[in-house]
Amino acid sequence: MTVVIPARNCASELQGCLDAISTQAFSGPLEVVIAVAPSTDRTEQIAAKAICSWPTQVVANPAGTTSAGLNAAIQAARGEVIVRVDAQSRLPDGYVERAVATLARTGAANVGGVQRPVGAAALTRVIAAAMSSGFGGGPAHFRSGRHEGPVDTVYLGVFDAEALAAAGGFDETLERNQDYELNWRLREQGRVVWLDPTLVVDYLPRSSWSGLARQYFDYGAWKRVVIARHPHSLQPRQLAAPALVCGLVLSAIELVRGRPRGGLVPAAYLGSCTVAALRLGRSLPALGDRLRAAAAFAVMHLSWGMGFLVGRRRGR
Repeated sequence: MTVVIPARNCASELQGCLDAISTQAFSGPLEVVIAVAPSTDRTEQIAAKAICSWPTQVVANPAGTTSAGLNAAIQAARGEVIVRVDAQSRLPDGYVERAVATLARTGAANVGGVQRPVGAAALTRVIAAAMSSGFGGGPAHFRSGRHEGPVDTVYLGVFDAEALAAAGGFDETLERNQDYELNWRLREQGRVVWLDPTLVVDYLPRSSWSGLARQYFDYGAWKRVVIARHPHSLQPRQLAAPALVCGLVLSAIELVRGRPRGGLVPAAYLGSCTVAALRLGRSLPALGDRLRAAAAFAVMHLSWGMGFLVGRRRGR
């Protein structure tokens, strides 16, 4: 059993991730491999002094991308099962044992669970609530996680090492959306990607508006690349954000021309964001936080849509 972690600019998150891995109770051998990319913070130093209850090794990821780091860690792995973990994620107790049991029970090539965004600071709490909302994060199975069974993709993933090798590992030409693309190839080979909704993993979202916008812009840009390579992987829901951006641009043109009907789409979208945000009262009791969640919806949707429409494969 090998846990692989790609690490880049995550000095403040890495040890917390390892602490959660240390609490995993597993009867067999387990190792941790951290692939460290060149970073602008102290990630490399933190990784070199990492504290974990399981044997840990650090490998270099000179290419710097998540895909390359995952492949480097997998190449150094000795386990028959590969557990993919991000530095921004926190595994719950029993995650590894449960995932391995589900892998054996289902015969799947990849088993994963549900992403649960969490935040402690004011803005991260707002962004986490927006991401958890179906209006903000969308209807992907790894966000709602209501039913167990085969799906198109999952959060993180616990892989059968042989199936992962047969699929060719992660595509190192992709900087984002590499998980979805790998799961697509696995399913194209007739293998199963399985969602176990009892595997709920905490995720630490971006802590700034600019970071959130960059993240979702890149998501959209690289989704377009994946769809271009695998046209049949397109899901109708993935066209919603680009269509919204196009609708708002056309609305702006109409308003410039003095046609009041140009205000219909912006007004409808603003109203939808507001209503969806007001429904977050359980996680965001303060009215001000719910209004900021409405802004988070807009940042996520518009950044994703713009990335899909105009994002380049390199740069922003």
